[in-house]
Parts: sequence; structure tokens; C-alpha cells
Amino acid sequence: MNSLSLPVVHPEFQKLKRSGRFLHLAAAFFILLHAVAHFFSHHANYFYLGCLLLIAVDIIILVFAGANILKALPKVNLFFRLVEFFFFFGIGITMLAEGGYIIGLVHLILSAACFYLFYCEKKLLTDEYIAIHHTGITIPDLPEQKFFIWSNINEIEAQYDSITVQTSGNKSYHFELQKNLEFEELDQIHEFCRHYLGINRR
Repeated sequence: MNSLSLPVVHPEFQKLKRSGRFLHLAAAFFILLHAVAHFFSHHANYFYLGCLLLIAVDIIILVFAGANILKALPKVNLFFRLVEFFFFFGIGITMLAEGGYIIGLVHLILSAACFYLFYCEKKLLTDEYIAIHHTGITIPDLPEQKFFIWSNINEIEAQYDSITVQTSGNKSYHFELQKNLEFEELDQIHEFCRHYLGINRR
């Protein structure tokens, strides 16, 4: 039996993809908010202010005019997420250095959230699959994929369009498949079940 990798539709991954535009908008809003606060401060730097507005406008244009770009070119999405991380991190450190501890801490929290989103969205490029091999089963999850050895698996219920994995901890993982299984693939899953779980199916 060869190892088998099946592209799946992970509910959490899909939720993160759908929320991507909203999260970019939230980041743009906070950048604009900081720009307004900087404009009314006593030490406003207009070059810095222009950079803030440029970043915010770029993100807004990307969200509204480039929605298809975010889907077709996910690395563009990662680039802007990284820009947001560096922006909030830089502002947070600057605010802390100037004694603005609350504002600085808020920006550092935002930067940590952006980096976490960057990490999760980077995983979306490669990790939306379930892998069945001789040592166990790998299941996609956030922030890290999960691996179960065969002794921790009670049952695998495979249909042509979905697959469900029941673990020994009474937890169930159900995934819709991105494409229907071939007959040979379904038979191979049943062969894994017969060999490692002692479950016979026809």
C-alpha cells in the first residue's frame, strides 16, 4: 500500500479565507486611525503621515478592487499581511520607547495577531489535505496540522465525496473532499482500515 494524500475542504481554513478581507480592512482602519492621531500631534511628520495614508489606501484598494488577486495570488495577501505586521510592530516599539505603554501594547498585540494570521495563511497554500500512510494519519488544522498514529484511531469512514476520522479520544474529524475519490483510492483506504484497524469493508 502506498501513502495517500487527499485534498480536503477544511472548515477552519475556509473561515479564515473568508475573513481575510475583513481583517485587512480592520488593519487599514487602525492605520488610518493612527494617521489621524499623528496629524493632530505636536510633532507631526508629514512624510511619515503620507506613508501611513499610502499603506492604508493600498490595503483598501487591494480589498475592494483586488479581491480576485487575493484568491488567485495568495502570496500577495501574505505580503500585505507582513507589511501590516511590521507596521504595528514598529509603532508598538516606538510608543513604548516614548512612554505610551497602553498604545504601544495595543499595537504590539495587533502585530502579534497579524503575524499569527500570516503564519496561518501561509499554511493555507500547502496544508489543506489529509494524508494516510503506514505510520498514521495527518490531518490539517490551525495553527499546526495533527498527526495520529494508528493506535489512536478508532475508525475511518470514507465516502466518494467525504472522509471522517474517529479518534480514540472520541473526537471526530469530518472533511469534504475537493474532488471525488477514484474507486482505487477508496479501496486503498479500506485496505488501510483492514490492515491497521482490523475493519473489513467491501
